[in-house]
Amino acid sequence: MPLFKPAGLLMVISAPSGCGKTTIVNQLLSRNPNLARSVTATTRKPRKGEVDGRDYFFITEREFREQRRKKAFLEWAQVFGNYYGTFKHESLEKLRKGTDIVLAIDVQGARQVRRKIKGVFIFIMPPSMEDLEKRLFSRESDPREEIQKRLEQARAEMACAKGYDYIVTNRYVNETILAIENIMKKEKKKQMEKKQKLITSSKN
Repeated sequence: MPLFKPAGLLMVISAPSGCGKTTIVNQLLSRNPNLARSVTATTRKPRKGEVDGRDYFFITEREFREQRRKKAFLEWAQVFGNYYGTFKHESLEKLRKGTDIVLAIDVQGARQVRRKIKGVFIFIMPPSMEDLEKRLFSRESDPREEIQKRLEQARAEMACAKGYDYIVTNRYVNETILAIENIMKKEKKKQMEKKQKLITSSKN
């Protein structure tokens, strides 16, 4: 049973590396004013175009371990030799105030979050492994050995998709955005109906 039931909607999105998760999340944020992103802290180096504090909090491994020791993370994981973590205070404070939050995290982190907070868990699938391989090689940001590791990891992550509430295949970004927005509307409606039932039952 989750320990914290938020006032805002928590949406957790996971996807294999190269499946378009960042693009999808950025478009969701630009289209939905009440949706905010909880920025992940990471020890990996910034990629071209990434901005500290917007895309990630880029910190050292020593800083990450110190924050982990202080139990500052809602979830954390080690992926491809780098650490990733979501700061607890920032996320919970926004949810308490009624802001909807999207967490773009891997399957390890999603498992941790599910144990602590009630939310909606969405896994984004690539159209095929061949398509995913093309996307990874076209980025030209990682060496071939790293891409092979990511493809192996992708297969392992895709096997975990059945543990999510929803699975969305990202064939076309616009269609994927609409599918996720429809999920958000559905879940927000369910959330409001539950609140109304609680209010009604408390008056009787």
